[in-house]
Amino acid sequence: MKKHGRPAKIAVKDVMTANVVSVGKYDDINRVIQTVSELNIGGLPVVDNENHVVGIISEADILSAMGMEKEPTFRDILKHLVGESLPERKLGDIVGDIMTFPVVTVRFDEDISVAAQAMHEKRIRRIPVVDAENRLMGIVSRRDIIRAISRKQISLWKRP
Repeated sequence: MKKHGRPAKIAVKDVMTANVVSVGKYDDINRVIQTVSELNIGGLPVVDNENHVVGIISEADILSAMGMEKEPTFRDILKHLVGESLPERKLGDIVGDIMTFPVVTVRFDEDISVAAQAMHEKRIRRIPVVDAENRLMGIVSRRDIIRAISRKQISLWKRP
């Protein structure tokens, strides 16, 4: 028999990847390409010397720097029609030249629904997890959220 009502809250800290690889703003882009390729990950948080999150660099950022941009979406065209500029190709040899900033982050003590909503609204796949001082604690991906929901629903809706 299914239980009704709101599902129990799940904290981001309980589903995030804690041992996350990060890069610095002044790191060489070739190092990032090698790291992303070797670790089979889609992006890396960018941090300063005190481990504060200052950006994120993704496969899309790298491809843009290489000149492989995506075609504008319908949403992009609508934004352009109301006066917003279309995204331009990013150029540079260091992370800070091509990273995305400001970066969307989520606090470690937030519910995963906050992270999921931000990912949906911003059309992103991963979000750095930070503490109250914006220091990197981990990263949460869409896959992490799906896994957490799957585990929770299995335990919520099992028959006694």
